[in-house]
Amino acid sequence: MSAVQEPELDGMRNAALNGAQHLNWSTIPVEHPAEGIERQMFVGDQMMICRFRFAPFLVTPEHAHPHEQMSLVVSGRIRFFIEGEERIAGPGDVLHFPSNCVHGATMMEEEVVLIDIFTPLREDFLDPQA
Repeated sequence: MSAVQEPELDGMRNAALNGAQHLNWSTIPVEHPAEGIERQMFVGDQMMICRFRFAPFLVTPEHAHPHEQMSLVVSGRIRFFIEGEERIAGPGDVLHFPSNCVHGATMMEEEVVLIDIFTPLREDFLDPQA
């Protein structure tokens, strides 16, 4: 039996395994798309995963997009507004937003770490001029 090999780390590490990729969040650049928001993105062919850090009390206005979205709350608490309903989500909660679902959020009294998965790719995240 052969030993498991750890891939070498370098910036945006990409250990190709028949087209698969292996990354660590610590190697992915941090962007600041707006004040109080940090974003990291890992992009595949048809889907992407983003890790966000939101400052306390930050508001993301209600919006809709054609992308299907799943969100996992890693830490902190968020008041979500989903199609006119209010929901409070905390660590371990997972939400699904179908395509064109109107949603927004207000971070509560602590920093929020959120993992978002989108399909298809959010071209507006990849090219802010798009």
